[in-house]
Amino acid sequence: MAETQKLQGSKAQKLTDLFVRGFISLALVLPLGMRLWFMGMLLRRVVSPLAGYRSRAIANLDYIFPDWDMSRKRQIANAVADNAGRTLIENYDILGLKERMRDIEVQGKGFEAVKEAHASGQPVMFVTGHFGNFEAPRAALVAQGFEVGGLYRPMSNPYFNTHYADNMHSLSGPVFKQGRRGTMGLFRHIKSGGMGVLLFDIYDSGGAVVDFLGKPAPTMTSAADIALKTGALLVPFFGVRKSDGRSFEVIFEDPISHSDALKMTKDMTQRLEAQVVRNPEQWFWIHRRWKPERQQILAAAKMAP
Repeated sequence: MAETQKLQGSKAQKLTDLFVRGFISLALVLPLGMRLWFMGMLLRRVVSPLAGYRSRAIANLDYIFPDWDMSRKRQIANAVADNAGRTLIENYDILGLKERMRDIEVQGKGFEAVKEAHASGQPVMFVTGHFGNFEAPRAALVAQGFEVGGLYRPMSNPYFNTHYADNMHSLSGPVFKQGRRGTMGLFRHIKSGGMGVLLFDIYDSGGAVVDFLGKPAPTMTSAADIALKTGALLVPFFGVRKSDGRSFEVIFEDPISHSDALKMTKDMTQRLEAQVVRNPEQWFWIHRRWKPERQQILAAAKMAP
């Protein structure tokens, strides 16, 4: 399988992967604090400006918060890149992250509901967004003995995707590749009484149009659909990075009541919105989240410094 992936990749993709692997390997040798600082600085000062991530984040911020001054938008865009770098290296040391989360105090009434559901054999579907470190709550659960499956979005670079996917599997399984087959695999896992997590804040052309931060954003309803079909408890959770840059608040919110998939998806969207409003620098503004307004965003991105 690895050979097939190599044959499918270009020379440029292979060189890019070697470069990324080298920086990851170097960073993992460093002590934790220095490692997080290094990767945050690298993404903030080098990768984000060169790859256009900073200008895209500023364009999205301008689209959602047009009244904010540019200095604030630049500050948030830089902080987004810093958090992305820290999250990347944390999730490449996923077992180390699990150890860091072992003794953390989990907040929110949702955690008690999760434990009760697990004890009774009721499946649990967790939902979260690309916010803070989205693997921190899952790592906290695994550290306490729970098994939590999920979906991952494969990388376009096949070389990078091989070790990225391996890393996703190393914390807890089963983990499925995003897509129809992967969603069905996650569905069967949940239906059998398991736990799983799904990140729902990505553009889905066939999804329901749900307002996110005041603008329409097509959103997949898969998490709600799975919860309704399996009777799973539906719980939003968040790993909020603290001001020290290395520790987290892990929040399990009250379960979302079963109603219909659209209403439930709107509810989880509003939960994520509340977190983003409180900590805008921790959401992944680099995402092309509002593709129906793509031309306006791209035009703004070209004008951003």
